[in-house]
Amino acid sequence: MKHKVLVAMSGGLDSSVAAYLLASKGYDVSGVTMCLGFGRRGSQKERRAGSVDIEDARRVCRMLGIKHHIVDLGDMFERRVINYFAAEYAAGRTPNPCVQCNRHLKFGALVKLSVRMGFDFLATGHYAAIGSYKGQIVIRKPRDLRKDQTYFLYGIPQDALPRIMFPLGCLTRDQAGRIASAAGLSVAEKPQSQDICFVPDGDYASFLLLRGHDASPGDIVDEDGRVIGRHPGTIHYTIGQRSGLGISSAYPLYVRAIDAAHNRLVVCARQGLRADGLVACKVNLHVKDFPRRAMVKIRYGHAAVAAQVTLRKGRLRVMFASPQESVTPGQSAVLYDRDALLGGGLIERVIRRGHGR
Repeated sequence: MKHKVLVAMSGGLDSSVAAYLLASKGYDVSGVTMCLGFGRRGSQKERRAGSVDIEDARRVCRMLGIKHHIVDLGDMFERRVINYFAAEYAAGRTPNPCVQCNRHLKFGALVKLSVRMGFDFLATGHYAAIGSYKGQIVIRKPRDLRKDQTYFLYGIPQDALPRIMFPLGCLTRDQAGRIASAAGLSVAEKPQSQDICFVPDGDYASFLLLRGHDASPGDIVDEDGRVIGRHPGTIHYTIGQRSGLGISSAYPLYVRAIDAAHNRLVVCARQGLRADGLVACKVNLHVKDFPRRAMVKIRYGHAAVAAQVTLRKGRLRVMFASPQESVTPGQSAVLYDRDALLGGGLIERVIRRGHGR
C-alpha cells in the first residue's frame, strides 16, 4: 500500500514543490492549508493576503490532481502565536513567533489532524531533513545551508518526528525553483515571504499599537542607572539596536537591556553587549543525552558558536567559548552537534561574569 502523506501547503513555492515531489514518487498525497484569519482581528489587507494564499494552494492541488483540505486554526493562532508575540513584547522580550507557530500549529495541530485523517506522514516545505543521531530520530540541517530553517524547528515534540517528512532537505532553493518552473506550477514565480505573516509590512510597533499595546515614553539610562535620554516606547527597540536613540555621545551607544517593569532602556558602549553565557527555559530536547559541548545558535541569522551546555531543573545553562554580542531574552538558544539538531529553549536571562549573575 502507498504511504499516505498530508502536505502542509502555504500557497508558496516550497510547499508546492514538496507536494509535487511526493506525488511524483508515488505517495498518496493530499494538501492542507491552515486558515489563520490572522487572529480574527487582522486588517482587510491581511485577510485578503491569506485568501490569496489559500487559493494558490488550492490551484496547485488541482493541477497535481490531489485533494485539498482547509483547516481553521484562527483561534489557536490568535492564542498561541499573536497573543504570545504581544505579551513577550510587553514584558520587554523579543519573541520569535515562527518557533511557536511550528510547535503548536504546523507540527502540533496538523500532525494530530493527519493522524485522525488516517495519514502516515505530515510533510512541509521546510529546508530541513530527518535523520538519526546515536540511534534516535532527529532533525538535521539541509543541503542548502543558506536556507537552513532548523533553528525554527527545535520546538517540535520529539514524539512527532517519526511522522514528519521534509522533501526539500536534499535540494537547494534554486533547484526547487527550477523544479517548480519545469512542472508548470502556478506559484513558480511567486516571491518568497520575508516578513512575519501577520505583520506583512514588518512594522511591529504599529501592529502592537493597533492591538492596544502600551507605548508610553520613558527614560534611557546608562549602565549605572543615570538618565541620559528619553524613548518613545520600548516596543520600538531590540537588544543591540544602535539607531533611533537620539542621544549625543562621545562613542556609539547600543541597547543593552529593555527594562519593561520600569519602562526604560539601558544603553552601553559596544563592549557592554558582550555576554559570557545565557540561561534558557521552556526547553525541548530531541535526544535523551546531549554532549556537554555543543554548537549553539542564539538567533536565526547568527552563526553557531561553541559552548558548554548543562541541563538542570528544566533549564539550559550555556557558557560560550568566547563572549557573544546581543544575546536577547525571548529569542531561542538552539543546540547542534555538527548538523544534528539536539533541541533548545527560550533565552530567559543573560550571564555576564562580574555582574552578580
